[in-house]
Amino acid sequence: MTRGLPILLSCVILAACGAPDALSRQAVARNAPFAVDPGRNGVDGLLVGHRLLAAGEAELALRAYLRAASEQGINADVLSALGSANLQLGRLNQSEQLLRQAIQMDPAFVPAVNNLGVVLMERGRTAEARLVFQQAFALDSGATDAIRENLQRAIVKSASTLYPEEEERHEFSLVRRGQGQYVLLSQL
Repeated sequence: MTRGLPILLSCVILAACGAPDALSRQAVARNAPFAVDPGRNGVDGLLVGHRLLAAGEAELALRAYLRAASEQGINADVLSALGSANLQLGRLNQSEQLLRQAIQMDPAFVPAVNNLGVVLMERGRTAEARLVFQQAFALDSGATDAIRENLQRAIVKSASTLYPEEEERHEFSLVRRGQGQYVLLSQL
């Protein structure tokens, strides 16, 4: 019994050293982690998605855009953002479908028109991309350098595919001219 007495006495002393409100509601609230306040609005999903896309996090941006779609509903801005994220992920078919839907909802939404042109260029449809870039350039009144550069690339690429240069065919023949000597002849 005398052995357990010092242990019991030290436990009682340690318990008395604790703060009187150690387990009170204020202490619990003070030490609780931060949580979402349901009474306030969170950060816009489109804004978060745009920042993630700029940082190269296309998959996370896609999730943020889907959250924005659930909060705001489907509109041209959300569809265009979803199309841009899919474009960066290399999902060209999905991106094209989403961007075309965005343009159907708002034909004057310049980012969707420009991004559709980029998708068409990636898919090798330069003639259609050129028309789309021309439309984006006209809607933007030539104010954005990126759209102007995209249009120039599409014009150059479509012009080079319309008028391919004739390939010159050279026929070569190897002719022996003596002991261990060979000459390469071509016919022009």
